[in-house]
Amino acid sequence: MRMSFVLKVDQSRENQWPDEFAKLMPDMPVRVWPDVGDADAVEYMALWSPEAGIFDRFPNLKLVFSFGAGVDQFNLSVLPPSVGLVKMIEPALTAGMVEYVAAQVLATHRDLPLYRAQQDRRVWQGHPERLAAETRVGIMGMGTLGVPCARALAALGFRVNGWARSPRDIEGVSMFLGPDALDDFLKSTDILVSLLPLTDETRGIFDARLFSRLPDGASFINAGRGPQVVTADLIAALDAGRLRWAVLDVTDPEPLPQDSPLWDHPKVVITPHIASNTNVASGVASVVANIRRHQAGETPVGLVDRSRAY
Repeated sequence: MRMSFVLKVDQSRENQWPDEFAKLMPDMPVRVWPDVGDADAVEYMALWSPEAGIFDRFPNLKLVFSFGAGVDQFNLSVLPPSVGLVKMIEPALTAGMVEYVAAQVLATHRDLPLYRAQQDRRVWQGHPERLAAETRVGIMGMGTLGVPCARALAALGFRVNGWARSPRDIEGVSMFLGPDALDDFLKSTDILVSLLPLTDETRGIFDARLFSRLPDGASFINAGRGPQVVTADLIAALDAGRLRWAVLDVTDPEPLPQDSPLWDHPKVVITPHIASNTNVASGVASVVANIRRHQAGETPVGLVDRSRAY
């Protein structure tokens, strides 16, 4: 029996995956959901959002691939213990996030939201500037996306701090490790960037208490997950002047409801979860490489640690 790969397309940009997969791995049949063929033959799947009971259909399933770097949309408790979950790690996804974070940090650092608001009022007025070397950028979430973002910002001259569970040795970046170091990290941050995965520990982490530990006038950029932010607390911090700007690429819920106060808040910049997307060619190449690693008895790159849920 020839083992097969099932692709569950959730977005139009994923429609090119079957042809690309067939080019790179012609020896393995690819099926597009819901036409899965022989369920017993399915060893590998790629999808974004699983529906209830989907994995129970495939008794020989070995690996499930997420289309994105995040896997919080998967309920690990219903994923069979024998099935590995692999998050997407590919060059274009990483490059896109580096571009987004660098762009938003620079825009925040140079007060571009303020000048955009002045333009709307036809106001010609300059404001004090400071050098990148005088601005401290703190990144929460120093994983496969956070580390290259930190390196890029350090190369631009910013003073970069990283907060993580485990040590990282990154030139030009000062590391703060674990909950005990969070206070020192926050008070040393002028622009806070979140690239954290969504877990039980990070849900609601950006609340009034955390914002109060930042220096007055700090800014916040969230490219992690929307449910990590307590929206009412964020708005209160902006209204009180504790935060200068907030840039949100993710919200809770998504899409952001039309009646959300975030839309019209003068200190909020919103982008519709577009910070970074998986590229078809490099995304398929990453999946194929991991399938071949698995077939060779090697550990796939991006295999999720179930104990940490990322």
